Amino acid sequence: MTVITEANKTKARELTAQLTLDEKIAIVHAAGLFRNGNAERLGIPPLRMDDGPMGVRAELHNDNWAPLYNTRDYVTYLPSGSAVASTWNPDLARMTGEVLGEEARGRGKDVILGPSINIKRSPLCGRNFEYMSEDPVLTAAQGVAYIQGVQESDVAACAKHYAVNSQETDRLDVDETVSERALREIYLPAFEAAVQDGGVLSVMGAYNLVNGTKCCEHKQLLDDILRDEYGFDGFVVSDWSAVRDTKASAEVGMDIELSVTPNFDDYYFANPLKKAVEDGDVKESDVDGKVERVIAVMDALHMLGDAHASRKPGRYATLDHAAKALDIARESIVLLKNDAHLLPLDERNMTRLLVIGANADRIHSNGGRHQSAARSIPAARPQRRARRQRRNRIRARLRRQTDQPGRKLAGGKP
Repeated sequence: MTVITEANKTKARELTAQLTLDEKIAIVHAAGLFRNGNAERLGIPPLRMDDGPMGVRAELHNDNWAPLYNTRDYVTYLPSGSAVASTWNPDLARMTGEVLGEEARGRGKDVILGPSINIKRSPLCGRNFEYMSEDPVLTAAQGVAYIQGVQESDVAACAKHYAVNSQETDRLDVDETVSERALREIYLPAFEAAVQDGGVLSVMGAYNLVNGTKCCEHKQLLDDILRDEYGFDGFVVSDWSAVRDTKASAEVGMDIELSVTPNFDDYYFANPLKKAVEDGDVKESDVDGKVERVIAVMDALHMLGDAHASRKPGRYATLDHAAKALDIARESIVLLKNDAHLLPLDERNMTRLLVIGANADRIHSNGGRHQSAARSIPAARPQRRARRQRRNRIRARLRRQTDQPGRKLAGGKP
């Protein structure tokens, strides 16, 4: 598993000392929707990040959210976090991470934005499927195994969303008032385990406030607990547009700002941070610390210098990955009743299968956290066959219409 060593930290300090302020600023803010800037002069590339916990997101344009390709970036559709937790099996959680790590590398990514280890507190949360459990012990155990699996492939996992991000309604501005005991016993144990047992290389700062302070400005969460108490030595990336104040986030352990708009030079950690340093409002040493943490992770991932030649290449959308996804999904199901031994369905004795609901005829899984492009698994074959048969019937009907003299189709062509 990839870990940060003292040698990585030493190299990061040496490289940071050679950087100009402009180069440092480039490294700590976005130069694309899913990457930070680079320092080409010293051979420091950007970190290429992507959602998410259920599969690598479809490739996007650097400066807009439109898909870049058609199907060539399709990847394995992994079970959701809730399904992985429902296996109660750390070996399968690790397998999930291994598949995701290999596919992230195969797609040229350095950081995969997962696992999502927030605690489920209400059934109304729109991302409960993505989170693992309402139980911090189960979430910690499965999260650690998942992280270790991802980081076998020279890819950084990113534990998110730190912290107490358990609702989607008003998520950008909600203030979660939490007692110290609840924080320590419910909301933080999975993150503590991710750092101390999983060796996670990155953490994502959440949108919300905790006890009156935004997570991306929160000294207690980012410095006192995450770094000083847990010993985290990776980097913290903001959730997209979670940084709202240059000085407040610059003075704590928030290392990279990402957001959702293409005006990258106007981000809080871009020109405004450079000006704050030049004006003496922010210490350059605070920026140095951020850059060092980012470069240390890069070096641990074999992204720098000659080490890049030995970096694991990865692969995606393979048949064995699809088989592993199916195995994990099967183990996530608890069967309470099986009248007449109906399940499992026997494809050899089926002629038709009715799938009911909105998810039956449209993609409902895009974006990595609700993943973009799925490789079909054997359980979907009856549905695929039905679609193919329906399509063939329509084509046959159109051919018959065109064979009739003088008959025109709706488009006006004979």
